[in-house]
Amino acid sequence: MPELNRRQFIAAGAGALAVTSVLRPVPAGAAPFGSSDTTIPAPPNFPAGIPLYQQRYQNWSKEIILDAIWTCSPVTPDDVVRLANWAHENSYRIRPRGAMHGWTPLTIVNGENIDRVVLVDTMVHLNGISVDPSTSTVTAGAGATIEAMLAQLEDNGLGWVSVPAPGVLSVAGALAVDAHGAAIPAAGETPVAGTTYGSLSNLVTSLTAVVWNGSAYALRTFDRSEPEITPLLTHLGRAFLTSVTMQAGANSRMRCQSYTDIGWREMFGATGAPGRTFESYLGRTGRVEAIWYPFTENPWLKVWSICPDKPVTAREVTGPYNYAFSDNLPEVASDLIGQLTAGNTFIAPAFGQVFYGTTVAGLAATASSDLWGWAKDLQFYIKPSTLLLTEGGGAVITNRADVAQVIHDFTQWFSERVAYYQSIGQFPINGPVEIRCCGMDAAADVLVDSAGPPTISAMRPRPDHPEWDTAVWLNVLGVPGTPGMFAFYREMEQWMRSHYTGTTATFRPEWSKGWAFSTELPYKDAAVIEDTLPNTYREGVPASENWDTARATFDSLDPHRIYSNTFIDRLLP
Repeated sequence: MPELNRRQFIAAGAGALAVTSVLRPVPAGAAPFGSSDTTIPAPPNFPAGIPLYQQRYQNWSKEIILDAIWTCSPVTPDDVVRLANWAHENSYRIRPRGAMHGWTPLTIVNGENIDRVVLVDTMVHLNGISVDPSTSTVTAGAGATIEAMLAQLEDNGLGWVSVPAPGVLSVAGALAVDAHGAAIPAAGETPVAGTTYGSLSNLVTSLTAVVWNGSAYALRTFDRSEPEITPLLTHLGRAFLTSVTMQAGANSRMRCQSYTDIGWREMFGATGAPGRTFESYLGRTGRVEAIWYPFTENPWLKVWSICPDKPVTAREVTGPYNYAFSDNLPEVASDLIGQLTAGNTFIAPAFGQVFYGTTVAGLAATASSDLWGWAKDLQFYIKPSTLLLTEGGGAVITNRADVAQVIHDFTQWFSERVAYYQSIGQFPINGPVEIRCCGMDAAADVLVDSAGPPTISAMRPRPDHPEWDTAVWLNVLGVPGTPGMFAFYREMEQWMRSHYTGTTATFRPEWSKGWAFSTELPYKDAAVIEDTLPNTYREGVPASENWDTARATFDSLDPHRIYSNTFIDRLLP
């Protein structure tokens, strides 16, 4: 890949992106500024020419919902500059809004006073995409979706080796929480130049953000070689990106095979165990996901592999989201969810059986057990219509050789705890366990001069443990409102943090999911928020590039904290 003048490229790209959108009217269902239907005091002196309206907000699991909040949709990056200076001058806060596919209160906090808050919808206009095949890069506005970016990359023979399952994510939202896929190199696999097995944040070669320049907020482009960029690569909502440039590599064809006939004890065997284990598939293909429905014996195992030529037994697909049965709930499942939310938690075993049966039947009915196509079409499989569940868990950072033991220990603990609660008539968990692996944010993956990995990415390498090359994602899902669920998540989080420690592993949160659980709610454990998490990003990394230096950078680029909320004020004070 040739050396790039990133400042020139991003400046040209930002200009091109700015003219790709046409000003749209207020979204359907929204109450426009000046309407008698608005219910919140109008923002004073709001910048002219930027559509402003009251609109509903809800996150992925519908656990954070506002019937109305002031929302605007800037058309150009310069509009964001005007918004930032307006917010500073009028003591407002602005919160970037993407696909709302998240659980954390990084955008909006339940119960927070929103009278002086405006959401900034980046997906209406700030969504232009430009691919430069000569440099194997893509420049995208903050609101461009990952799916749209990969579609344009694919048109140019380019792609990424690992992507998140939901393609609807905005690129800025994905980078804010270090979104990742489920891939590590297979045994003997040669990594594709321009791609990474770590977070999407590690693909960024430059970005443009609206930051304080000493006298006002203004656009500034940061190259990957500048030290100030590393906190911005995973910023948890403490910054406002308007566009990014990301590297890519040669696109690939992939195969995805599904298995539903392997018992969980065999699949999650300890290191070196015989049989059809997670470890054995991971070694062969590097791309494995297990979805273990509650109170069932056989998980749904997906195994992806690089596959240039179509196998005879595989069905070719030409688009993503090829598991229709998981995106459209059968009536019996909807009825069971209603009973669960009504407090009838004892039906959790039946709930798990229904989903396992639906998966087995759906794979057969749609001939989806063996699929082949372009990489993105096999890796995107979660749609907004998928069952909306809450989620707890995180990442165990460890050596690849220890992955099987990590998974074995967790699944044994989980099975024993679920059985214990069942024995006393309690069913705090009714959703599946999801297990995946990905690589770390390796410096070698970045093809331009780099100041280092994303500072507070969960996939940030530990220099004191260079052998820790894999992130094992262990997540447990549940129906929102289930009695005892958050207490179980708290117990699980504390066990994971205490079990995966020392010289073999460490535990980190998945920023977009649930963490810092109290017995009643997530994000409420003050000790975790104020001490444990910050210490996680102080341990084993240079003092010149840790949690504290990230905070300092955020404060210098936004000293007036217009990019914050009451939760972020606690997490990154």
